[in-house]
Amino acid sequence: MFYSEEEAVRFRRPVQESGFTPAEIQELWSLLEDPARSNSGSQDSSQAVSLIDDERRRRRRISNRESARRLRLRKKRHLENLGVQTDRLKVKNQELKSQLNLVLSRYCMVRRQNERLWSEFVALHARLSDLYRISVPMQERENSCMQISFNYYS
Repeated sequence: MFYSEEEAVRFRRPVQESGFTPAEIQELWSLLEDPARSNSGSQDSSQAVSLIDDERRRRRRISNRESARRLRLRKKRHLENLGVQTDRLKVKNQELKSQLNLVLSRYCMVRRQNERLWSEFVALHARLSDLYRISVPMQERENSCMQISFNYYS
C-alpha cells in the first residue's frame, strides 16, 4: 500500500502527543515509502510493525515507571499523613488520660466526702433515735402530770 506524494505529505504531519521523536517518525515513513530498502514488502511491514511494537513497549515501560513513581509518592504522602495523625492522636490520648486522672481524683474525693457524710448521718440518726426514746416517756409523764394537775384544779 503506497501513497501518492500528496498523501505522503498529508500524513507526514506529526500527530500530537504521538510519543515518537521526529527521527523515529521519519524512519517509519521511510520504511513505508521505500520498497527498495528490503527484498520483500512483507519484510518491510514486519520491520515497521516490529519498530512500532518496540516503541509501544518503550512508551509503556516509561508510563509504568511514571505510574510507579506517582504511586510511591502517594504512598509516601499517605505514610507522612498517618505519622502526623498518629502524633495528634498520641497528644489527644495524653490529654484524655490527664482528664481521666483528674476525674478519678475528684471521684475519690467526693466518695470519701460521701462516706464521711453518711457516717455522720448514721451517727446523727442514732442520736436522734436515742433522744426520741428518751423524750417519749418524758412527754408521757408530763402529759400524765398535766392531766393530774388539770383534774386537780378543775
